Amino acid sequence: MKPTYMQSPIKLWMWAGMAALLCGGTAFGQGAEDLRLTVGKSIVIDYPSEIRQISTSNPEIIDASPVTTKEILIHGKGLGNATMIVWSRAGDRTFYNITVDLNLDPLRKILRETFPNEAIVPTSTRDSIALNGDISNKDVGDRAVALSATFGKTVVNNLHLPAAPIEKQILLRVKFAELDRQKEDQFGVTLLGVAGQTAASTSTGQFGSTSIQPSTPGAPLTFTIPQALTAFAFDSKLNLGAFVKALQSNNILQILAEPNLVTTNGKEAYFLVGGEFPVPILQGGTSGGISVSFKEFGIRLRFTPTITAHGTIKLALKQEVSTIDTANGVTVNGFSIPALATRRAETDVELGDGQSFVIAGLLDNRETDAFSKIPIISSIPILGNLFKTKDENKQRTELVVIVTPEITQPLAPGDHQPEITFPRQFLVRLQPSDIQPPPTTKKK
Repeated sequence: MKPTYMQSPIKLWMWAGMAALLCGGTAFGQGAEDLRLTVGKSIVIDYPSEIRQISTSNPEIIDASPVTTKEILIHGKGLGNATMIVWSRAGDRTFYNITVDLNLDPLRKILRETFPNEAIVPTSTRDSIALNGDISNKDVGDRAVALSATFGKTVVNNLHLPAAPIEKQILLRVKFAELDRQKEDQFGVTLLGVAGQTAASTSTGQFGSTSIQPSTPGAPLTFTIPQALTAFAFDSKLNLGAFVKALQSNNILQILAEPNLVTTNGKEAYFLVGGEFPVPILQGGTSGGISVSFKEFGIRLRFTPTITAHGTIKLALKQEVSTIDTANGVTVNGFSIPALATRRAETDVELGDGQSFVIAGLLDNRETDAFSKIPIISSIPILGNLFKTKDENKQRTELVVIVTPEITQPLAPGDHQPEITFPRQFLVRLQPSDIQPPPTTKKK
């Protein structure tokens, strides 16, 4: 027979009340009310009947006192949770779960005034602050966390950033056009005469002199003309000949480059069409060695685009065209180092999408004149012009740069990909039937 334990009705009521407090509810089916207030704030509860007694679980968090027979004043003293029980004169009990949070009204006001277009909602749990809502960029979130740090020990950033859009790309279409106009005038005279087996000649010497070689006695003389001149005359009766060179040439040379560069907003792009030439550099010290450094030349372009708030494109552009100039080079320790003929321009412009601007007027004019004459004879009026020679060379080049920026987006995964057109099929795919098996050898 098992022993039984009997509990008194008073002890059973105490255990039921303690279990109700531990579970956050009340005994005998009475529901608890939830209240929230902030530190330093007070509220008044209108009780439905006359109050007999009030008890709180933690006096350091809340202070509850009756004001009248049916009014209770609750003051938030510290952060945390506490339970308040109210007994009426009729014997009824009411339970209150009270949470005391931080006073976030000053923080809400600061966030609303600092970020009027942002939806930032601060909440508190004890001495921690959580920031919730949607913001436009990361900088707003960092500043909001810094402002909230003075109101609580810990700040939890739950702010949601929008999906980052694909950064815009800037396509720069550039056209380099260089027009080279060269004009050259040449004029020269060569005279020769024969008297028996004796021959003589005179020339301005610019185009080379005519050589006369005697052959065997009685045989005709042999003349060697260094260049094919434009006019020739020989009188067999007088044994007198004349060679005249009068040439005029006009050359037009056009060099065109059309680079297309793509870069992201605010990033620099670089383009070079040309090459590098070696430059020897003498090393210091006792060894006296020589190293080689390479210098770039050709068509060079640097640009940094920035998209403004108005949708325009601000360009910081640097363009340069350089060519090797051997005529103005130097020779150091037996090494010939050419010079560079350079034309350079640097500018800042602001354009709309698809607009163009032109940089022109980068001119290079060069004129070379070479004159020579035969003494004495060239001083004869009118006739002396035949004994003078000239070589006149005029060069004029002009560089024109046309720049067109465009805002573009990368191709999506499903978009048609551009393909390169080859003159003939490139990288032909082999089929299994195209592969011939290796020949087999029979063993003897």
